[in-house]
Amino acid sequence: MGGNTVRRAARAQKPEQMLNGRHQPRPSQLDPFKPHLDRRWAEGHTNAIRLHAELKELGYQGSYQIVSHYLRPRWRQRIRVVGPAPPGVRQVTGWMMRHLDRLRNADREQFAGILSRCPELAAAEQLVRGFVEILTTRSGQHLKDWVSAAQAEDLPALHTFAHGLEKDWDAVLKGLTTRWNSGPVEGRVNHIKMIKRQMFGRAKLPLLRKRVLLTAAQGRAARQDAALIEQRHELERGSDHAG
Repeated sequence: MGGNTVRRAARAQKPEQMLNGRHQPRPSQLDPFKPHLDRRWAEGHTNAIRLHAELKELGYQGSYQIVSHYLRPRWRQRIRVVGPAPPGVRQVTGWMMRHLDRLRNADREQFAGILSRCPELAAAEQLVRGFVEILTTRSGQHLKDWVSAAQAEDLPALHTFAHGLEKDWDAVLKGLTTRWNSGPVEGRVNHIKMIKRQMFGRAKLPLLRKRVLLTAAQGRAARQDAALIEQRHELERGSDHAG
């Protein structure tokens, strides 16, 4: 290390004074405006284009690139500080469809916070839970009150749903009141669709008919075999007790 370097280090009051002219930062057109940028950044304004426009109104003659280069380290630091991601639509929908007692404490608190900040979502949540209650308890006598409550809220999607219920009111009311439903028929239709998909669209109706009948016969035979096996086990258990 040279003597000049040692003397410069000994005389320096701060680290910047130890730098020679080659490494010292050169004056910039942005220097008089840096306090303004720092203040605006602290206020939450981080758009470089808007900040550059503000500086031009204050008399700045430099380019946008100089402003962007000055703010770039702050952007990088801001990107590194990332908080927890907010819950997605699917996650919030799942919370709404499940009973509150089955949610974790953290999820329940977060869900309550979301509902408190969004009155529309809170109203939708109450209507959804009310309809689930009608559906699971077969209390169709309350459906009319539910439709009136849904139409009173500013929720277009639920308005459409309620209007659809009214178009087929008698069938919907019986479906939500009696124990009879179209579940077995829908299950059979889905079973036929599954058989049709297994043929990859290369077979026509005659083959589909044969496969459906064959599958039904095989299922009936399997159920009969299972019943015979169960009867045999019952007889064996009865003989063991008698012995």
